[in-house]
Formats: sequence, C-alpha cells, structure tokens
Amino acid sequence: MQGGADPLPRGEGAQALSPAPPPPPSPAPAPYLVEAFIPGIEVALEGLLDDGQLHVLALFDKPDPLDGPFFEETIYVTPSRLPAETQAAIARATADAARALGLRAGPVHAELRVNDAGAWIVEVAGRSIGGLCSQVLRFGVDASLEELILRQAVGLPLGDVERRDRAAGVMMIPIPAAGLLRKVEGVEAAAAVPLVTGVEITAPLHYPLTPLPEGDSYLGFIFARGDTPGAVEEALRVAHGEMQFTIDPLLPIL
Repeated sequence: MQGGADPLPRGEGAQALSPAPPPPPSPAPAPYLVEAFIPGIEVALEGLLDDGQLHVLALFDKPDPLDGPFFEETIYVTPSRLPAETQAAIARATADAARALGLRAGPVHAELRVNDAGAWIVEVAGRSIGGLCSQVLRFGVDASLEELILRQAVGLPLGDVERRDRAAGVMMIPIPAAGLLRKVEGVEAAAAVPLVTGVEITAPLHYPLTPLPEGDSYLGFIFARGDTPGAVEEALRVAHGEMQFTIDPLLPIL
C-alpha cells in the first residue's frame, strides 16, 4: 500500500481483534476468623506444670479497666482479691487449656477475662511472665520464679513454692506520647514512696517512643511489696505520679 501503514501480517489482525482471555477462576473461599471482645475483668496466672498437674504460683489482678479497641497493661497485683470460687474457676480453665495444648511440664503463663459467664482464656503459653515483672515474685526463703523453673528443668524438687510476701505488684510504666525521650525526672522520689522496692527505666534516652497500638514496649517498671494488695496498688500509683517524662515530638519527614 502506498502512503499508508503496512498491512498486518496474515492472522495478526484477527488476533488483535479477538476478545480478551477469560479471567482465571476465583480461588477457593478463604476461611475467616471472627473475633469478639470479651468484657469483664482481666487477670494473669503464673504457674508450673508437673506431669500435667498445675501448681498456681501467683494470680495477678489487673485493677485498671482494660477496654477496647486497644489498651495498655499497667498494674499487676498479687494475691488476687477475687472470691475463692472465682480463683478456682480461673485455675481450672488454665489447666484445661494447657492440657488441650499438650503442655505437661514447665512454666505456664495465662491471661484470662472473667465475667458473669465464667473464666475465658485470652492467652496461654508454656512460658513465664514477660519483661521484668517476675522480680516481684519470691518463694520460700528467697527463691525467684526463674530458680523454680530451673530446679524443675534439671530434675530437682521444687521445694517451697509458697510466695514469701503478703502482697506484691508491678507497674509497667506506659508511654504517654510518641516522640524522643529526652529526660526522666522524679525517679528518686518514686523509689522513696513507702512499699516501693525499686524503679527501673528501661527506655533509653534520645530514642523514639511509640505508644499503642503500634508500640510494643514500656518506659520501665515500678515494683512494690506490702501487707495488702490495695496498699501495694496505691504505692505504685503514687510512685508513678512522682515521675515526669520529657518527650519531644518527632520532626515530620517531608
């Protein structure tokens, strides 16, 4: 052809005008996980499994309201102030969950919600309590939780697993805002509060802080021991009120 486009090779025009191929078949329907928020109070159980038998070492109350859509755990206090029958139901639910998972020996840590319908497992795992929280637990003469776990692991008798203190508690210091941690003040005043046994700031200075829900850490820990759970809880709150945290906002990245 003169003055025009070259003709298409034989068959190419037909291919160019043919309909698009059909889409691939849809994959098989995927399973869905449907979750619901469990109302009620929340507790944490620390225990040891021995040949499938659960020995409850401590049951922690979490006195702050922990409601959705997300929340930050703050205070753990033991012994629990829940009625004895409720504590027994929590232990039974934990033992049943551990048995269902095939856990028979070693530490077990469980988180549960308790409401009028009973005790509901939120988490159960073959591990001990996280962070520095175990520092508030002492057994027998002065054994730590880790000592009990190691004794069981090497085949030694557990010995006295009764807690030494009448009441103990820990506050995981929440992160109030995102930014760079520049200064922490009031640590000495917090440590001087009656019943407080220690204050540890674990967040490094001049590093960025990320609060929930994206964050997964705390500023540090406050520890206390006393005669009653209520007195321990109050000491933790007073100590936290003595502390000030200077957090500079992060500069936006353009």
